[in-house]
Amino acid sequence: MKFSVIFEAQLADPTVEREHQVIRDSVEQAVLAEEMGFDRIWAVEHHSLKWYAHMSAPEIFLTWVAAKTTTIRIGHGVVCMPFRFNHPARVAERAAMLDLLSGGRLDLGAGRGGTEQETSLCGVDRDRTTQEVEEALRIIGRAWQEDELEYHGELIDIDPHPILPRPEQIPHPPLFLACSRTETLTQAAELGIGALVMGFAGPESIAGMRTAYDAALATRTPERFVSSVVNDHFSVLCPTIVLDDRQRARRIGVRGQRFFAQSIGHWYGGAGIPDEAVVDGADEAAEMRRAAEQVVARLHEHDIPVRPASTATFNADHAYGTADDAIAYVERLRDAGADEIMCLIQMGTVPQEACLETIRQWGEKVIPYFKESGFKESGFKESGLQESGR
Repeated sequence: MKFSVIFEAQLADPTVEREHQVIRDSVEQAVLAEEMGFDRIWAVEHHSLKWYAHMSAPEIFLTWVAAKTTTIRIGHGVVCMPFRFNHPARVAERAAMLDLLSGGRLDLGAGRGGTEQETSLCGVDRDRTTQEVEEALRIIGRAWQEDELEYHGELIDIDPHPILPRPEQIPHPPLFLACSRTETLTQAAELGIGALVMGFAGPESIAGMRTAYDAALATRTPERFVSSVVNDHFSVLCPTIVLDDRQRARRIGVRGQRFFAQSIGHWYGGAGIPDEAVVDGADEAAEMRRAAEQVVARLHEHDIPVRPASTATFNADHAYGTADDAIAYVERLRDAGADEIMCLIQMGTVPQEACLETIRQWGEKVIPYFKESGFKESGFKESGLQESGR
């Protein structure tokens, strides 16, 4: 089992000063994560999703973190792969450069970035995003298999060109796909790449997703693989705040999760503005203040008010509480089939000191509990990578 931290760069009140600080805070958390024994960090890529994710250039963030660390793996979780977001050859070039400079520590995930808010910014055809993601993965999977890349697909043609530089990990960094539905889990398995799975619905839902992934693994054939190596790694999101004070940890975590739920609901499901997103001077400031005033009385409730479309986001049964609570929850995720626990700590209302203390508690108490049980060390083979013909 592996342990990682994922960064959205969320903030409830995105003034210029707070936005700059949350990026710096995320770097501080990432560096501490290495010190505390985490195996990997992940950084998302989203565009124009105010409140929900200010991590628009993860390749820069990850490069900065890589320069400040020496052992922790550096993960794109994920790159928006539709061509107008990122041309596949440019993704390959950037990935290889970061993999080289980090000493072979990169993991490369793919996703659609499919909200109307994001696709309209870059002129992405929403009807082609799924196809473009798969075609991009095929291009990256073969970019360094020969001296020059040549690709002629349904959506894009690339005449012979060398893709420079070559990555340190041969033939390329491990590949992953963001998975939130059975269809994408099946796609990841059939393409021979790892799954990055949302975990808000809890261990029972994760177990069902793992069953779907394993079923696709059992019936797939090599013809659909995007590379000569396969990666069957199953990574699961784990919202968490861990403090000595169980009730305070739960209060902070559930409040942060409510903000996460409302902000994702705003951009993905057309829900209203998040209750606590109050920005002085913005056009919507008055409306947001009224909403915030209405919610003040319930800020510290354990139950999240049902507002966004996806009720799974309101499940508050996560790793909120003490280290013992987190251990018990991770055991449930492990039993559900998780190969990796992706800790979601940096949610929009969670203060920096709680984020840092959570990382420390995981490093001092939670991770050692599982590492001392004899799990493998981090490395290329631990991600489930193997030659596809085996």
